[in-house]
Amino acid sequence: MALTQPDHGVLRKAQRGDERAFNLIVRAYEQPVYNYVLRLVGDRSLAEDLTQEVFLRVYQGLPGFSDRSRFTTWLFQVTKNRVLDELRALERRPRAVVALDDIPPLEVVDQPFERTETIDAVWRAVEALTVDLKMALLLRDVVGLSYTEIADALEITLATVKWRIYKAREEVATMLARDGITARTATTTRPAAVATASTE
Repeated sequence: MALTQPDHGVLRKAQRGDERAFNLIVRAYEQPVYNYVLRLVGDRSLAEDLTQEVFLRVYQGLPGFSDRSRFTTWLFQVTKNRVLDELRALERRPRAVVALDDIPPLEVVDQPFERTETIDAVWRAVEALTVDLKMALLLRDVVGLSYTEIADALEITLATVKWRIYKAREEVATMLARDGITARTATTTRPAAVATASTE
């Protein structure tokens, strides 16, 4: 489901420094940003910190935000830049390894055991993707941005977005096949949807 844009009046008030209006924006977009960041960094505490930092940057940059781009596109551009800064910093210093099993599956409540196991396999496959492929796939299949919005958010061409998402889905399907899970990538619109495929 695509993210809706904030109310124009609320956005204008937030741009003028109205804290109540900004809090409405934070409440509307905090969870999608957090989910996206968590899947990129694999650490709940770090994802919480980065999400707070993203919204601090959004607050600071909001007065200069222009209607020429969609708010959600700009928001995830800010998010991408902060996450990439952090990933580069993490490469330069040792960090504790976080088991993927410690991260709960996204939007999975009271699922049958087999389905939960399959969804876990999907997320393990997504985790193994390169950052570029993962960012594009998550923005499309988890956040729900359009291809054009993703191109703007990641600052790449539309053709590159389409290729990265195609490649990401293909790699996820290949990894799932190794686990005996058949994925219907052509019709899949969300990673969890791959979990509708059957195990062999």
